[in-house]
Amino acid sequence: MKITSKASNILTSIKEILHKFWQNTVKILLSDSQELEVIKKVDRQGHIYWQAYDPVSGKSYSSGSEVDVCMWIEQLYR
Repeated sequence: MKITSKASNILTSIKEILHKFWQNTVKILLSDSQELEVIKKVDRQGHIYWQAYDPVSGKSYSSGSEVDVCMWIEQLYR
């Protein structure tokens, strides 16, 4: 049975989604639940942005600027 390129692309996408899901699951299970999280993300337009979350305070912050996120973290711990 021959797999078309569209079907191959779909299979590749499913593999990538499952891989990311598995990585995130393992990360959550192994991480310290009280540790500050900072994640670098890319939106659909290719723009980079940062998300920070402090599980102790329940506060979160998102910005396109790494410097802004660093300043938010500094203010959080003052």
